[in-house]
Amino acid sequence: MRAVFIQGAEEHPAAFCYQVNGSCPRTVQPLGIQLVIYLACAAGTLTIVLGNLFVVFAVSYFKALHTPTNFLLLSLALADMFLGLLVLPFSTIRSVESCWFFGDLLCRLHTYLDTLFCLTSIFHLCFISVDRHCAICDPLLYPSKFTVRVALRYILAGWGVPAAYTALFLYTDVVETGLSQRLEEMPCVGSCHLPFNKFWGWLNFPVFFFPCLIMISLYVKIFVVATRQAQQISTLSKSLAGAAKRERKAAKTLGIAVGIYLLCWLPFTIDTMVDSLLNFVTPPLVFDIFLWFAYFNSACNPIIYVFSYRWFRKALKLTLSREVFSPQTPTIDLYQG
Repeated sequence: MRAVFIQGAEEHPAAFCYQVNGSCPRTVQPLGIQLVIYLACAAGTLTIVLGNLFVVFAVSYFKALHTPTNFLLLSLALADMFLGLLVLPFSTIRSVESCWFFGDLLCRLHTYLDTLFCLTSIFHLCFISVDRHCAICDPLLYPSKFTVRVALRYILAGWGVPAAYTALFLYTDVVETGLSQRLEEMPCVGSCHLPFNKFWGWLNFPVFFFPCLIMISLYVKIFVVATRQAQQISTLSKSLAGAAKRERKAAKTLGIAVGIYLLCWLPFTIDTMVDSLLNFVTPPLVFDIFLWFAYFNSACNPIIYVFSYRWFRKALKLTLSREVFSPQTPTIDLYQG
């Protein structure tokens, strides 16, 4: 990737990422502010990794949690955990130092993983919405309709489609060939912006918008059906009423997760699209705030589960105690008591 010459790079080295011609300008923050930002980003990253690691462990370890819905939650947690492990450390350095120090190859890989994990999350939330729709709207057929095998197919699609889609644009010349007349060269050395970055927001918009549209439509229908069921619950037997209540609570919890996802990602998505039309006028600080607000969503799901699911709190308590080493612990019914 070629760079554009920037006058003064050698005269004021502290104001640029590298002491070479064509270096990107660098925003130098006071040391105290840098430390605060590093600590805040490290705390957020640690929360994302540990929270989602526990979800992965709990669903894998406790046999009572081996259900289609929970396998989807496990896969979603893996995507969020990998985002914290493989993407956010580099994003933290880029945000604080306002420079990319890791070269073009790692820049492309970082963009690939960032996009992969984020798209995987939204695909999984969409599939979870389908699962909840089946459970609430067609409860009698749900056990035979949404099996573990079906969930595994959804998981495969949830990872495979984003992986292939992102690789198509980042590791082939499809975009660079098709848009060769409109592509811009790298603005400067020390920036992790790909040549087609101006179109990246618009390329990703359909895979963000359509799953969101599906989720919103499904949860509106779920809400209508759940309201009707609540009015009819007195006519059901005690066991059926309890099952219906659990399914509605699960749908409500996951609906909150979807709502928070939209809340966290909409500002960044809209800014990315609008900013590309206005030749990137968003101040770097504002862009970083939108970006980290979107990243923060990866820490939200475990927090939501803690406050919403009794089985999650029970699994957490068992995991943090010595009982986790007992041979009987994996077979405990977390839904009882």
